Amino acid sequence: MRTRSISTATALAVLFSSAALSVVAAGTASAATAKVTTPGGIVVDGALKRVFVGDRSTGTVTATDYSGAVLESVSGLEGVTGLAVSDDGTTLYAAAEGTHDIVALDAATLDEKARYPVATLKGPRYVAFSAGKVWFTYGDQWDGNLGSVDPAVTPGPDTDPVALGQAPEGVSIWNPGLLDTDPSTPGLLAVGETGDSTGSMAILDVSSGTAQKVAYYSSDYTLNSGIGDIDMVPGASQVLVNGTLRDAYQDGKFTQVGAYPAGQRADIAPDGTVAQINGTQISTFKPNATKPIRTYSAGSYGTADLAWAPDASRVFALVGVSGGGYTVKALTDPTKNVPTLTINAPSTAKRATKLTVTGKISATVPLPSGVKLEVTRTDLESPNGKALPSVTVKADGTYSFSDTPPAGGTVTYKARYAGDAQHAAVSASDKVSVSRNATTLTLNNNGKLYSYGTDVKFTAHLGTTYKNRTVEIWADPFGGDKPKKLIKSGTVNSSGNITATVDMTRDTLVTAVFKGDARYAPKTVKSTAYAKVKVSVAVSKHYKTAKIGTHTYYWFHKSTDPLLTTTMTYYPGRQQRFDLQVYYNGTWYSADSEYFPIGSNGKSAVSLGAPGESGIKARMRSAYINGSSGDSVNSTTYSSWKYLYFSN
Repeated sequence: MRTRSISTATALAVLFSSAALSVVAAGTASAATAKVTTPGGIVVDGALKRVFVGDRSTGTVTATDYSGAVLESVSGLEGVTGLAVSDDGTTLYAAAEGTHDIVALDAATLDEKARYPVATLKGPRYVAFSAGKVWFTYGDQWDGNLGSVDPAVTPGPDTDPVALGQAPEGVSIWNPGLLDTDPSTPGLLAVGETGDSTGSMAILDVSSGTAQKVAYYSSDYTLNSGIGDIDMVPGASQVLVNGTLRDAYQDGKFTQVGAYPAGQRADIAPDGTVAQINGTQISTFKPNATKPIRTYSAGSYGTADLAWAPDASRVFALVGVSGGGYTVKALTDPTKNVPTLTINAPSTAKRATKLTVTGKISATVPLPSGVKLEVTRTDLESPNGKALPSVTVKADGTYSFSDTPPAGGTVTYKARYAGDAQHAAVSASDKVSVSRNATTLTLNNNGKLYSYGTDVKFTAHLGTTYKNRTVEIWADPFGGDKPKKLIKSGTVNSSGNITATVDMTRDTLVTAVFKGDARYAPKTVKSTAYAKVKVSVAVSKHYKTAKIGTHTYYWFHKSTDPLLTTTMTYYPGRQQRFDLQVYYNGTWYSADSEYFPIGSNGKSAVSLGAPGESGIKARMRSAYINGSSGDSVNSTTYSSWKYLYFSN
């Protein structure tokens, strides 16, 4: 048994209590995707191209790459509820509500850089970075407020980087309010009060290090019915509430100026493009638009939160998964509209005859004029696709082109739009069943019966074709224990023939297959040939053999019991039929027919019994009867008669 020992570092971590951080994974991205139980914030670091996700239930923060693959994870952030990245992207700040700390982490390694205790009973809850400080909200519905952390201040007896009660006069934050910033308006901070049915909100100027009121809305039941999300709008003096309502701020007040289609949460890219959660869908919108650029399905379990990559190349969503929890899903090309492209080809067509293909392309974001589509044809002659002349789309989005398919069979036409700066690539395809000529294919020996073990030559003859002159010959012996087997595949000779030999030990279905070519259709023919069993009978206990008339008889004394031993090809469960006849007044009369099992050695011995009378002539034979002897894998076969004579 292997003995394990605890490392010094681990022992120290235990001694330092659960507040100590420990990196549980680091280095190269793994194949695993980040998963959280209770989301505790999501933020994207554009400088490092990393996504940080907090899990409130486990007190962890996980870093992923832009594909969603886990890079590293850190624990010890009890009750993490919010994340923010410094302007230079080097530091990640986490609000650890469970331990009342703001924790600074190295964004590249997730190592702890500093921990700032927040002397409150509840909080900190949400965080944002602006004007060189970390701003956070704390408290409850009766006593909420705003605080800040100045990372440039070194803690000491007379210095404290943490400042509480930073909400300016005239701004009430009764709950730990939501926070948001925008790089295009540095120094401004949006605050949205949660838990209030009417949703107070404010814009604060924190550029001086002290929060000053720019605009404030106190619950008067006119702008919203509670705030669950607030975002500053780049390039405009506006905020977006709950991913839907656009409220402008001016002269200290807020005024509703527009709305997107109903949603729940949103995030806004630096260029103003909105990513919105709406039930099981995530949609992106150009600024102030009412029709989406594109829509993604988020599955059946909802989306908790999302965040843009600063370069607007992706949206990262915390998407619900079966069994509970959420995983990071990267949504690519969010600023590109996905056109709808259709293509319609005839369902059938004649080979070497012109046909016409039609279709249409449309998009909610207008396409450039003179859009060209790439067109390809895939068929038996061009299995990897053959490029056809590109087609120009008409002003109404429709298009058409003609083609003369040189090959028959299934022909696929594909149209593709390569995309542009505002549109993603899209393609569509349709299939045509193009006629082919019929050829002849024959196979001999159908219905013929052969002795057991005969080597039989089966010859397939192929008629006129285009290029393919290959024929396959398959043998499928009767019985479930032997599978169908390819016994020959090759090019027919100059006469169109190909031959394969079958060892006829069972009834056998032989199949010849021509798989077709560009101008001639596939063809299959079958031939069933039949095989007897091998059967013989040995007679013993006789005292001589001698002819009576034209037959040779085995001579027995009238008191001797003849032994007749049948040897027959074995098959599980097989029986031989014993036929006995007696000669009387010039005629053979059937005396008995009875089935006896064949042993695994292929033997079946039958004792006839002594007649006790002399002058009796008898004969017997052994038979395999298809369907009655226990199986149907061979054809009915009889042995020769054995003649018996009983003397004194």
